[in-house]
Amino acid sequence: MKNHRLTAAFGVLIALALAVGLSTREEGPESLVPTIANTGAQGARALYLYLREGGRTVESHAESLESLPTTARTVVLAAPQGRAVTQEEVLALDRFVQQGGTLVYLSSRELGKHQAALEDWLRLETGPLMPGSSRGLGSNLADAGGTTADVWLAVGPLRHLSALRVSQDRGLRMGHEDAMPLAGLGGAAAVWRWPLGKGEVYVLAGADLVENRRLELLDNLRFWDALAARGPLLFDEYHHQLAPPPPLSRGIWVFVAQVLAVGLLYVVARGTRFGAPRPLSIERHRSALEYVRSMGWLMRRAKVERELLPELDRALRQQMQERLGIPIGLSDADAARLMERGGNDYLEAKADLTRTHAQAAIPPADYARVARRYAHLERMVTGREA
Repeated sequence: MKNHRLTAAFGVLIALALAVGLSTREEGPESLVPTIANTGAQGARALYLYLREGGRTVESHAESLESLPTTARTVVLAAPQGRAVTQEEVLALDRFVQQGGTLVYLSSRELGKHQAALEDWLRLETGPLMPGSSRGLGSNLADAGGTTADVWLAVGPLRHLSALRVSQDRGLRMGHEDAMPLAGLGGAAAVWRWPLGKGEVYVLAGADLVENRRLELLDNLRFWDALAARGPLLFDEYHHQLAPPPPLSRGIWVFVAQVLAVGLLYVVARGTRFGAPRPLSIERHRSALEYVRSMGWLMRRAKVERELLPELDRALRQQMQERLGIPIGLSDADAARLMERGGNDYLEAKADLTRTHAQAAIPPADYARVARRYAHLERMVTGREA
């Protein structure tokens, strides 16, 4: 009886602690790390999805920079603070750029604290503070805390660009003699270019151009479009992750093993025995092949409903309106003329659908043929097929 009362008291205390913990639980603060998985204001998720949905080759790299894929054309390091770039990785980046690659390094605001080896290679120093400017924005409140940087030298991905929206913070200086400032405001430079071998390095003051909150302001998005047009673009995610903690000492493992052994001995000594085990009942289930045969028999007996054919055309016209801006109310000939590519294919597919729909009976093979043609057109409209 005493053990029951003690167990009940402990149960009540655990329940109270759990209730207090659930009632005081709060949402964690918004992440400030500019990773492609961060959907917050200072994340880079919007840029990653924009480039990928636009048909650009964009990937994330979660390994050391010493193992860069040979297909990468541009590598982006967006102010990494989780891990430090090692000297070996700096040498790998140097080889990558020398062979014709492009490195885009969005520097942290705190130089010398997180990426000493990388900043020493690039010879970065803190520059003067940028003055405030709301030029190009509809309202001063559109980007509080930001400023408009002018493009001084329109070369590389800054060609045909005039202004970038960045944070009103300190600029950068590069110690290399052949490095050129490309954009900034007043006496503060926000973007630098350093030619190295067959490639080039672009250094930006802060991760402002990659952040979700400023991606659509001024010419920020056009800068990334120009870089992605060069070839596969690789986002480094490895150095945003914290280094793994050191392994546990042997003494802790010995202590855990002792606790488990004592607990097992207590369970064996105090556990209740329910008698001899009963024979295990074997339950036989149907095989996967039987399910496949049943599904095939069901599909053979099924008939194609006539209403499915007009639904194919309606769904495609809906995609054309959402993706290409072609109204649903337009005629087929006008819609085909407004399509950038695949207009003739659309007219032929629509004619095939009309002929099939007019048949007295629609065989499954005819429906499958029409569905394949419309699926091909839908992939072309959504940009998933060249």
